[in-house]
Amino acid sequence: MTAEPTEYWFNTKTNSVEVGKQSAAIYRIGPFATREEAQAALEIVRDRSAQWLANDESED
Repeated sequence: MTAEPTEYWFNTKTNSVEVGKQSAAIYRIGPFATREEAQAALEIVRDRSAQWLANDESED
């Protein structure tokens, strides 16, 4: 039997990392491959949003 890969999620309500889908989807960001990536979720989202905004502005 093959084990499922471990997924890490960042919970925006508790500001904590969870292993697996422990909380409601509206509070989860992820999945991430490592605990460290999940802990940096808000920074990752902020950086990606800035990149998308810059791309949108350059296309106009």
